[in-house]
Amino acid sequence: MHGRITKFSPQNGAGVIEADDGSRYRFTGSEVVNLNGKLVGHTVDFVLSARRPKDIILMTGTPWSVFGRTQH
Repeated sequence: MHGRITKFSPQNGAGVIEADDGSRYRFTGSEVVNLNGKLVGHTVDFVLSARRPKDIILMTGTPWSVFGRTQH
């Protein structure tokens, strides 16, 4: 699914994603694969599992920010 992070509290480590279909889902920061500073406003891709977002990927930066850098 796709959406946008509309709220996030660093103190609680939790926030809200508003999906493209208008549904809202609560999530924890630990579900974000590629943390990148401030989360609010980022477009995200995520998987729903029991109405909870999992494997949340921020759709910014390069693909390497998601998968990590390769070793040469």
